[in-house]
Parts: sequence; structure tokens; C-alpha cells
Amino acid sequence: MRARFGSSTLALLVALTGILATMPYIALQMFGIEVSIAQMGVPVEISLIIAFLILAAYTYTSGLRAPAMIALVKDTMIYIMLIVAIIYIPIKLGGFGNIFGAAFAHQAGNPKFHVLLPSTQYVAYATLALGSALALFLYPHSLTGVLSSNSGQTVKRNAALLPLYSLMLGLLALLGFMAIAANVKLPAAYKTNGAVPALFAAVFPDWFQGFAFAAISIGALVPAAVMSIAAANLFTRNVYKEYIRPNCTEREESRVAKLTSLVVKAGALLFILFVPATNVINFQLLGGIWIIQTLPAVFLGLYTHWFNRWALVIGWAAGMAVGTLMAISQGFASLYPLQFGGLNTTVYAALAAVIVNLVVAVVLTPIFELARLRNGKDATAPQDYVEMKSLPAEPLPETMGGGDL
Repeated sequence: MRARFGSSTLALLVALTGILATMPYIALQMFGIEVSIAQMGVPVEISLIIAFLILAAYTYTSGLRAPAMIALVKDTMIYIMLIVAIIYIPIKLGGFGNIFGAAFAHQAGNPKFHVLLPSTQYVAYATLALGSALALFLYPHSLTGVLSSNSGQTVKRNAALLPLYSLMLGLLALLGFMAIAANVKLPAAYKTNGAVPALFAAVFPDWFQGFAFAAISIGALVPAAVMSIAAANLFTRNVYKEYIRPNCTEREESRVAKLTSLVVKAGALLFILFVPATNVINFQLLGGIWIIQTLPAVFLGLYTHWFNRWALVIGWAAGMAVGTLMAISQGFASLYPLQFGGLNTTVYAALAAVIVNLVVAVVLTPIFELARLRNGKDATAPQDYVEMKSLPAEPLPETMGGGDL
């Protein structure tokens, strides 16, 4: 953003938005660990602190290399857990016919529960899917993984395999129906958020329960590590080096990034320990509303230099304000009942807010250009936007995120 639009202000706002949106996401990963630990009957606070210390130690000493290596173990464990669950649990519950029958029976007694999406929620679901897809690769931890890859082929291969994770999410959703069929008792502190761990505790033998809960915990630690590194890089590059210590050395920059990563993780831990569980989910939903406000500048900026930098700044502010107020008005829910003219429907608040953001930026750009409040010099070059067929296979530098590549 700084190079494309010649605006350090816009760059700072994008960086701060990334940090702000990432922190509740890290807290959500820690929340997943907490739910699993609680089901195991061990002290939650002590176990969370141990998980934090493990996370802090391996990211501080090894940077991105640690979660990259552990991810191999994490993926293997999660796939084993899921395959076993999808095969073993239906057999124990009498097949998928009984599972879906129990789900439909549960629907009959609960008007707010639906096995199939009702027509009144089509627009809400469609806007939620679109808004989530637009926001996904705006999160800084997504870009951290891409920028740290050692070749373009690695990025392409991982992108090709990504749909497998989407398929896995669909299979995971079936575990909720299985929990209904098994008549599991939901934990009072977590309610439906604890349905899957409660299901595992009810149907699996003790030894596999331990394996499954370990898979969930490791599955949360890996993304939390990458997220904390991404937030630390943003602070170091765009705040510390830009405004506090412009002449800092690479070694100092790396040290500050490591310390910032520790602070971010510690903040997430404190949030989990002292904030009610429902608020963890709510703030993560706010993160999605916030991060998508960087879309006009970050994503559209790849394709055009037409937008005025001040129009983008004001559009960002409008989107942040509108989206946050929408969420607050609905008790931090992500869906907002929209009434416009004769239209009365429910939409994803993040998508509605980014449309406001984009409209403001489009309207103000020609106005600012006429007022001669123009962009700074575009420091990018045409070759910056050309796909590289291959990258040199050089080792990653000793930084938190390999950002010097």
C-alpha cells in the first residue's frame, strides 16, 4: 500500500487492521484448546498456560519453521481422527439413517434448528459464503505462509490441495448431527461449542479420546503460531521500523518481532482466561468484519491505481464504523437484518460494510482528484505484477516470517 498509493497512512491503517483482526483469531484457537481440555477433566487454566508456553517457546526459537514442521503431524492426526470418527461413530449409532433421523426429530422440537437451509436464510448464507471467501486471503497469516514459501510451485500445490480442507469441514459438520443422535450432554460452560469434544468423550475409548483431543489441540496451536508471527511482522515492519526506529538493524527487527509475537500470544491467553467464552466467538466474528475493509486497497490495488489514497482511507473508516455498529446492534452476531426500500432480508454484516467502503472510495476518488489531493508516486513497476514461473531455491533468512525474500 505504501508503494502502490504512496501513502504511509494507508499502509499503517492496513497493518493495524491486520493486527486487530488477527488477535481475536488467535484467541479463538486457544478457545478450541480450552474446550478440549475441559472435556478431559484436567485443570483448564494450568493446561492453557502450558499450551501457551509450548507455543511461545517453539515460535520464539524457530519462527515459521516450527509450525511448518508440526503441521505435518497436525494434518496427519486430524485426518486420522476424522476418518475414524466418520466410520466408527455411525456404526456405533446405527448408521447415517438413524443419525439424520435424530437430527430431523430434533428439528421438530426446536424451531431455530434446521437440518436443511430454509429459504429465508438463502441470502444470509450466500453473502456469508462470499464475504468469508473475500476475507480469507486478506488475513495476514495467509500471506505470511505464501511469502515464506521457497517456490511458486509450492504455493500452487498447496492451493490445489486446499479444497480437501473444505471437504473436511463438511465432514466435521456431520459430527454435530452425530452428537444429537448420541444424546450427548453438552458442557454447561460451552454449550453447543463443546458438542464435538463431548461426542468424542461419549463414544471413543479412553486411549483414542486422548489422541483426538491432542489432534484438536495441535490443530489449534499451529495456526495460532503463524497468526502471532504475522501480527508481529506487521507491527515490526509497519509501526516499529516506520515510526519508532527507522534505522534499526535486521537483527533488532527480528528480536522485536519475536517479542511482539510473545505479547500477542500472552494477550490471547489472558483474553481466554478472563473473558466469557461467548465473547471469544463474538470478537472473532468482528475480526472478519474488520479485515475485509482492507479489500478495496489491498486486492483492487493489485489491478488498478485509479483509487485516490485519501478516498481509500475514508472508505476504510466508513466500512469499519458501519460494520462494527452492525455487529454491536445484533449482539455481536455476524448477520444483519437489512431494510432498504422494499427490500427486507438478512445479510452478512462484513459484506454490507465493505460495499459501503467501496462506494465511498469510488465516489470520493474523482472529487479528491479534482481538488488536487492526489496519490503519491506509484513506486511499483509493471514486472511486479507478472507471474513468476519459478523462484530461486534459496534458504529462508533468519527472520520471523522470511519477509526479506
